[in-house]
Amino acid sequence: MDLVAKIREFFRGEVIDSEMDLEKYSRDASLFKIKPQVVVFPKDVEDIKNLVKFVARNKPENPNLSLTVRSGGTDMTGGPLSESIVVDVSRYLNRLKEIGSDYAVVEPGLFYRDFEKETLKKNLLLPSYPASREICTVGGMVANNAGGEKTLAYGKTIDYVAELNVILRDGNEYEFKALSEAELEEKKKISGIEGEIYAQMSDLVINNYDLLQKARPKVSKNSSGYYLWDVYNPHTKNFNLTKLFTGSQGTLSIVTQIKFRLICPQKHRRLLVVFLKDMSHLAEVIRRILEFRPESFESYDDHTFKVALKFLPELAKKLRGGLVRLMFNFLHEFWIIFMHGLPKLILLAEFSGETETTAYQKALAAEKSLAGLNLNTKISLPGYDTEKYWLMRRESFNFLREKIKNLRTAPFIDDIIVQPKRLPEFLPQLYSILDGYPIIYTVAGHVGDGNFHIIPLMDFANPKSKDYVIQISRKVYDLVIKFGGSISAEHNDGLIRGPYLKQFFGAEVYGLFEQTKKIFDPENIFNPGKKVGARLEYALDHLDYIAPNKKV
Repeated sequence: MDLVAKIREFFRGEVIDSEMDLEKYSRDASLFKIKPQVVVFPKDVEDIKNLVKFVARNKPENPNLSLTVRSGGTDMTGGPLSESIVVDVSRYLNRLKEIGSDYAVVEPGLFYRDFEKETLKKNLLLPSYPASREICTVGGMVANNAGGEKTLAYGKTIDYVAELNVILRDGNEYEFKALSEAELEEKKKISGIEGEIYAQMSDLVINNYDLLQKARPKVSKNSSGYYLWDVYNPHTKNFNLTKLFTGSQGTLSIVTQIKFRLICPQKHRRLLVVFLKDMSHLAEVIRRILEFRPESFESYDDHTFKVALKFLPELAKKLRGGLVRLMFNFLHEFWIIFMHGLPKLILLAEFSGETETTAYQKALAAEKSLAGLNLNTKISLPGYDTEKYWLMRRESFNFLREKIKNLRTAPFIDDIIVQPKRLPEFLPQLYSILDGYPIIYTVAGHVGDGNFHIIPLMDFANPKSKDYVIQISRKVYDLVIKFGGSISAEHNDGLIRGPYLKQFFGAEVYGLFEQTKKIFDPENIFNPGKKVGARLEYALDHLDYIAPNKKV
């Protein structure tokens, strides 16, 4: 079948299959390279409807035919990579349709940075706030259930999805939102796919409620698996399938419209910085600071701090005022290093308020609560002094990646989470695993949630690199499971963590994931091999061995 020609018969948007274009869409921000057959840019919802119907009609004769939605390409798991048809919604399905007093209606291809510019004009914000917010789309945020710095205070994307319009396997568009018990019963009576889905999913979720709640990761955020435990509330009888679509990585449907709930952000912030010489007081420090409800609570380790110090000229370029000003502003940190040695961990707790005074008082109260622990602390000044800490947190790894030749980023253990109180035990064991391999790494994360991002730099010219990925993954994930955490807090499963879901959740719950996929997508039309059916061998066979400084 001439796939391109067949699609062009009914498709009004662009259809591309040049080698250059396919090469571009063979990669995202992950370890992998998978070349699609064709990339399409739907002009409107009708294009997507017709595309789904086309795939469904031709699937029996072409079993590998499928649809994988992509937009910003920032996924770190290989989630939007496909050997079949990639659907890029960022070119045309990118309209902000409406902003109300506390909500916005938007198409999935709109970049978050553009979305935020418009919402802030009305003093409104979608606060899940991922690190990739300058380059990701809102549809990608829904697909991965994105979180970030502000998740501690405000929750993840799933908490702000009020309604979703999606195209199901029959090629028709449906609206999903929270339903009362009576509304659910009416939906179950509808003939066709919609009624079948509501009937089957309500039986699956309600009949297995206790099992699902037991399997739910006991951490503040999780991106692994299908979020079946969030769909039904036995107290309110509320039933909400938007909780299932969010974070499903496009494996159940194609999202065409999102209604987000928005908040009014606080106007002022002050940053409390805590320098820890060891892990002995970490759990207690976290507990005390959390009592004062910081808006964000981040951390980075001594590896990250060393990188920042090593690349001070590059850091100065990112800030205003040049190297001399930055060196002068670092006098406090240099004094701490001289007197007490390099901190093992630096904590950043940011407090917000409607006034500068309110924000400062919260930071000061949190600082005072640490009295008696013999710690070095600082409340940074607004502006430059605060910006340098956030820049170290956000850019140190980028500096490392750019400066070290022939090594590439390897996100495969990049999103682990355990309860914060377990960190003093957990982190030394984690470092022990990482230090047992010839890798360069930094550890930074959302310490208030116990969520850490580890993205090693590795030499994939080394034939042992594939073995390192397997060995480190198994050891780290076993450690996470031992401590009752999750293998992914924010970044989702994709190709890299999908193969571990049966181990993580157990065969019985994984079986419910498989049933969910079958209910929505029995013909495997939508993004196959993700969430369920992911194979480690397939993922490893598609590792991208090209270092970032080499030409593709």
